[in-house]
Amino acid sequence: MANQNNSLTRLALQKFKKNFWGVFSLGLIALIGVISIFAYVFAPDASKNANQMHLSIHSKPPGFEVQMLTIPSNIAVDQSLVSKLFFGSQNTDTEIPITSYKVTGNTLTYTEYASDGLQGLEKQIDLDRFENNNYKDHIENRTFLFGTDKYGRDYLSRILIGSRISFFIGFVAVFISLIVGLLMGSLAGYYGGKVDVIIMWIINVTWSIPTLLLVIAITLALGKGFWQVFIAVGLTMWVEVARVVRGQIISAKEMQYVTAARALGYSDYRIITKHILPNIFGPLIVISAANFAAAILIESGLSFLGIGAQPPMASWGAMIKDHYNYIILGKPYLALIPGICIMLLVMAFMLVGNSLRDALDVKG
Repeated sequence: MANQNNSLTRLALQKFKKNFWGVFSLGLIALIGVISIFAYVFAPDASKNANQMHLSIHSKPPGFEVQMLTIPSNIAVDQSLVSKLFFGSQNTDTEIPITSYKVTGNTLTYTEYASDGLQGLEKQIDLDRFENNNYKDHIENRTFLFGTDKYGRDYLSRILIGSRISFFIGFVAVFISLIVGLLMGSLAGYYGGKVDVIIMWIINVTWSIPTLLLVIAITLALGKGFWQVFIAVGLTMWVEVARVVRGQIISAKEMQYVTAARALGYSDYRIITKHILPNIFGPLIVISAANFAAAILIESGLSFLGIGAQPPMASWGAMIKDHYNYIILGKPYLALIPGICIMLLVMAFMLVGNSLRDALDVKG
């Protein structure tokens, strides 16, 4: 049995490798996963949530360049390297976009950036604010590859950091749905009778409620927040897993290997976990890939409605909400960029799911 399972797994893997779009999509998912984990390493703005606001340069197009003056706060911040890597830097310095500057004696005079052809304010600062009076190290030409949002934040950094929520909500939601779905589906399919009737009633009631409304209700009950959304999405997706597991176990429990296990006196728990579930993982893998995509879309919808991840936390859905009206104001890229990111990630998961379905199809 083990050799046969290994042979089938190897055959399925070979079929999957021959599917170009499946392999390409899996690579894209892996790339987005690495970016989401190490977002602050790749982000130009490594501050927490990429929340450095510069209102004078708001809503600038991709490729916008400006001189940036950084004024040190001289406030010591005790932060570990791990915290900086995964949660961003606690930046207390002040960043000011400028158009020009000059040094007279011990004074730095700079002109703040002003858009629409206006003249910015001219201000002065003592060179003593800079270490060793070295002001040049605190003035740089900064390029915003994706432009800036309506608050003047670096849009590329917000996109990279926003990928975390969209990516990880899929893992958390699928994990929760698998735990609940496997438990409920296994009990209903294996024992049948009244247990099956009760569980199917729960499944049908849950299934009849619109997913988005159910998520909104759970989110409001748990409160607005990051983890609350993850839990709410996971608790609404278990019914699909439970229905699939129930159907597969009803078919599998009549197989000869299950009958043999019962004759040997194995417990129901061992028969379900050691004999039945390993043989029905194929459909579970496919439905999990589909649930990944569904979880991403649900979270984006919740963020768009304002009950998902809360500001200033970056989220692709929230970014669309903040900038969808810019579509008719001549700056559609502010809403299209996060929309395209959501589309690519969802499409990648769907293509991987379809490829896995084809690879695990024994008849094919």
